[in-house]
Amino acid sequence: MSYFTIVFNMVAGLIYTPWMIEQIGQSNYGLYTLATSLITLFVVDFGMGAAVARFVSKYNAEGKQDKINNFLGVVYKLYMAIDAVILVVLLVIGLFISGIYSNLTPAELETFKVLYVIVGLFSIISFPFTNLNGVLTAYELFVGLKVADLFHKLFIIFIMVIALLLGYGVYALVIVNAIAGLLTIAIKLIIIKKKTSVKVNFKYRDKELLKEIFGFSVWTTVSSLAQRLIFNITPSIIAAVSITGSIGVSIFGLGQTIEGYVYTFASAISGMFMPMVSRLVYENKREKELINLMIKIGRIQCLIIGLLVTGFIAVGHSFIVDIWNRPEFSDSYLCCIFLIIPSFFHLPMEIANTTLIVENKVKLQSFVYIIMGIINVVLSLILSHYFGALGASISIFIAYMIRTLLLVVIYQKVLKLDMLKFFKETFVKFTPSFLVAMIVGIMLENYNPLSYGFLRFAINSLVFVTAFFVLIIFKLNDYEKNLFFGKIKRLLKR
Repeated sequence: MSYFTIVFNMVAGLIYTPWMIEQIGQSNYGLYTLATSLITLFVVDFGMGAAVARFVSKYNAEGKQDKINNFLGVVYKLYMAIDAVILVVLLVIGLFISGIYSNLTPAELETFKVLYVIVGLFSIISFPFTNLNGVLTAYELFVGLKVADLFHKLFIIFIMVIALLLGYGVYALVIVNAIAGLLTIAIKLIIIKKKTSVKVNFKYRDKELLKEIFGFSVWTTVSSLAQRLIFNITPSIIAAVSITGSIGVSIFGLGQTIEGYVYTFASAISGMFMPMVSRLVYENKREKELINLMIKIGRIQCLIIGLLVTGFIAVGHSFIVDIWNRPEFSDSYLCCIFLIIPSFFHLPMEIANTTLIVENKVKLQSFVYIIMGIINVVLSLILSHYFGALGASISIFIAYMIRTLLLVVIYQKVLKLDMLKFFKETFVKFTPSFLVAMIVGIMLENYNPLSYGFLRFAINSLVFVTAFFVLIIFKLNDYEKNLFFGKIKRLLKR
């Protein structure tokens, strides 16, 4: 269900996004990207989302429903307090928008202000409900969670197509997104009410629990703030220091969108394993079973993200220019490459990152993210000035690779995971096949005699995918072969 939802989101987005950009204009798309990135820069939950996932998973593994109800009562009250602070911050920022974005034209500035107000209001209303995903995950209600996400995307695309055809423009884009978000919240609340025993105890007070929550959330807040020094702040840096202005932001925005697809697809299953990791820790099975679980899931993620990354490197430029018919976004190709390559090395290790959260060792993760964020901001201010969106993408690439190297050291030294064994079983076994398949795809891109167009892209993509699977099928173990081909065989037998 998770992968089906993601595939639908990707296909729908890749078809819908270019059409939407054409309808609202490249400049307005850049302003929309800028508004959403600015708002999310300040809508920080101070680690409460991670705290909900961690504590509810822990209490559920221990079978303590009363503690879950009391914990959520405390959390909701904290969310309300944080929401009030965010409202004040957004109001203050709104007073200085004209000075911050002086590179925008007067018309662009007026449009941006309206977008800022709409996105800001939705963020304030929806913020207290950001813990719902953590509750659904802790109870392993993954199908309901993915159904809600699928509804969210379907609603946006269906209503947005109608709105744009009627000529409502960029304002309709943010309004429809806001309505879809509120309806999705309602669906998740209904699922929790019907499928769980959660009854939030708003009257509960516990100073010791508050201390425990804050002890965990302070460092997850630091991690969250540091991560916002990557994608959330980068569009603002480009708009502030680069002469490309909103055009540069839109070029980066497309690269960010594709990176988001890669990240979402590769991390689809890792987010589901916090309850399992919690049980392993609670039952004292961590040392025996955790590294095996990490290798098992890491190999699957490595295969998925390897296909996406090498495939985009091979045929991504043709996809952007020929299929999307967006020659003005050709620079986004290089931006995408720099943004997605770090994911290949980082995302297969998500089980180890989940273990840091479960064992309340997020302080170490926070230090790594602080270093990552500072490196990105410093390099972005320099490189974006000279190279625009490409410079910003290179900055993120460097910061991400440093982050991954530091985390590997923590996994090895602190969590005592055998990272050498992990690398041998994942990257070392698969990477040669990935590189050969990528070379095949690049050669097709350069030497296919067909004229540029959909048929050429389709043939190149088909040959690349075929070469990829032929090369990796011999590297799969029995579990993976059954996982990928078992259901197909059963369907054919039927």
